[in-house]
Amino acid sequence: MHQYLKAIGFDLKTKKELNALLSQVESHFTHQTLISYQENGDFCEFQKEFGSDIGISICGELNEKEQFDGEYYFPYFTGSGITTYAEVIVERKYEKEQYVGVCEDPNVGISLIFFLQNGIEYMRERQLGSVAGLNTSVTFSGLALSGCVLFPVQKDENQVRCEKEASDNRKMLLNAARSGDQTAIETLTLDDIDIYSKVSRRLMSEDIFSIVDTYFMPYGIECDLYAILGEILKVKVVENVVTKERLYQLEIETNELRFDVCVPVKDVMGEPTVGRRFKGNIWLQGYINF
Repeated sequence: MHQYLKAIGFDLKTKKELNALLSQVESHFTHQTLISYQENGDFCEFQKEFGSDIGISICGELNEKEQFDGEYYFPYFTGSGITTYAEVIVERKYEKEQYVGVCEDPNVGISLIFFLQNGIEYMRERQLGSVAGLNTSVTFSGLALSGCVLFPVQKDENQVRCEKEASDNRKMLLNAARSGDQTAIETLTLDDIDIYSKVSRRLMSEDIFSIVDTYFMPYGIECDLYAILGEILKVKVVENVVTKERLYQLEIETNELRFDVCVPVKDVMGEPTVGRRFKGNIWLQGYINF
């Protein structure tokens, strides 16, 4: 069963419990989407909400006799706002009509790989021929199984201003480096060496989380899992209407990316409040705003 069901409040123990839950989604869905798929059937998605912005989707084929053959399912958490504007590349997985997206945000400096929530909508747009060189906005969200809350790093106005200038300068250098500017590539290399040297010296007498304010980096061997540390901008507590499990929905800012994270209240160490930082591992989901 899907590991991240726990992130939206379902701590299932047996396959029987899972089958009962998926049957409930299929028979009492809140949203249904159909798309012409093959001559003898359609591709169908059933979605059922189990609380504010959380739910489960089942996708599969619906034949001419209205018989549904589920292919896969996944828990989802719908984020808010716009996380990034970038060119997006979407790739189908090998064995099923399931999609992952890739976009390169200048704030992070790496290619962000995410699970595509609205894959069936992408299939429709692809049939219409409107996805080539797709330049649009993406709303990210994250599901976390656990996390911990850290105090913020104290900074004065001068430190904040210097960090903003350094960040803007790095973005310009990254854009120039992508265009093949050799001077920018060398400057970035020297900056990285200098940063590594400074951090190594400070680690002799300081804690790593007083040096590193935020981070966003790949975690494990799955391509859409990330370890994050970010500032908490908003805190919301919701409830799974079936299990009554309480969940935190946190708006996080990390490396100048803003997105929402959903995590069970009982698995968070510390009390999340605005201004503190959240540290955890997330399954990154994305919704392309066609």
